[in-house]
Amino acid sequence: MRRPPYRHRIATFNEGYAQSVPSPAPAPRVAALLAAGGGSRFAGPQHKLLADLNGAPVWQRSLANVLAAGFQHVLVVTGAVELDLPPAVIRCHNPEWASGQASSVQLAVAAAAQLGATALTIGLADQPFVPADAWRAVAEAPSECRIVVSVYDDAPGPNPVRLAADVWPLLPVTGDAGARDLIRDHPAWVCRVHSVGSAADIDTLEDLARWRSC
Repeated sequence: MRRPPYRHRIATFNEGYAQSVPSPAPAPRVAALLAAGGGSRFAGPQHKLLADLNGAPVWQRSLANVLAAGFQHVLVVTGAVELDLPPAVIRCHNPEWASGQASSVQLAVAAAAQLGATALTIGLADQPFVPADAWRAVAEAPSECRIVVSVYDDAPGPNPVRLAADVWPLLPVTGDAGARDLIRDHPAWVCRVHSVGSAADIDTLEDLARWRSC
């Protein structure tokens, strides 16, 4: 029986080798919930994230929505107040929380990079009406979108917002701005995802009373 030509044998071997090499694992889908701020506008007897909202603290309602969205990793950036986080999340404590939101975003970005993420979806713990569907829709937007923001009733939320890794170095490192300036300065990079729910936040006692009555 004649053996196949040498070139054919090499080609067959290479094809078999290529099939045996596993494809690189996809980058993990990572979310970060920012829960570090002091909540100075809230005049209640406790921190606003601990305030009861129809049977559960504000932060727990926000976190439950993130956890239901199917991320491989969920980070919670804590700071001013201690939160009893479940084992399913990664705590990132920000000792510089009083310096502003930028430090919390930087902490989340560094943690996402360590996890091998190529994008990070960020939201706020004082926005408990952003549902899992909104988190999921932003996270699953086309990968070519460098920035993805959520839109509610045609008004940009913008949270949650997804930031591709190539824009992380452009984020502020100090101050109270997260991605706001980046979104404003680079509109061509922004993709908008229409979502259900609301980006309303709990900043004051009046906010809490209004949503408790709904």
